[in-house]
This record gives sequence, structure tokens and C-alpha cells, in this order.
Amino acid sequence: QVQLVESGGGLMQAGGSLRLSCAASGRTFSNYAMAWFRQAPGKEREFVATISWNGITTYYGDSVKGRFTISRGNAKNTMYLQMNNLKPEDTAVYYCAVKDGWTTVNAGLYAYWGRGTQVTVSS
Repeated sequence: QVQLVESGGGLMQAGGSLRLSCAASGRTFSNYAMAWFRQAPGKEREFVATISWNGITTYYGDSVKGRFTISRGNAKNTMYLQMNNLKPEDTAVYYCAVKDGWTTVNAGLYAYWGRGTQVTVSS
């Protein structure tokens, strides 16, 4: 049973920063990609960022480029999202996702998902 647990969400003023964390457990992943997606009320799930198993390759959604940074911990089963210069439109539930193999922006290809952490940015 794979478990993904997100943490670090909260309420922040516009222009501020937050750091999200995701910890994966329950099986040994030898080669897997991790990603962040988000979903705001009434909107479709949106790709935020993804990182390869070795942490070398990253991709970002256009709306967060230059403001968010994805990274993996030394243990490789942890992932972080540093969010700077937050905007009210960043308000959403942020989900951690994992898939075997290479990275992709396609949410449908991720097999494992966390329950999400709420990020609220006030203007």
C-alpha cells in the first residue's frame, strides 16, 4: 500500500512564501517520478511541477515558472515545492503524485496520489 503524505500548506499573504513537502512510503521505488498538481474550487486539476527519479530533470507549469522550485530529498522518497512570490490565484489544494518511470505532465499517468494540502493566498 503506497502512501503519500503532503504537508506545509497554510494561509499566506500575497508575495509571501511557503514550502510544501511530500513523503512517500509503503514500497520501494527504484525509478519513479514525482509531481505536484493543484486544484482550485470549480476548476480542473492543474499541473504544477514534476521531477525525475534522480532529481535532474524538472518541468513546470507556465503559471508557476520562475516562482516555484521542485526538488527531491536525499532519500529520494521525499519531494518539496518551494513557492515564492505567492499570488491569490495560487490558492488551491496541492496534491503530490508518484509514477513509475519517467516524468510527465499528464495527471492520468500518475498511479499514486496524496490527499492534498490546502494553500490559501490572501490579497
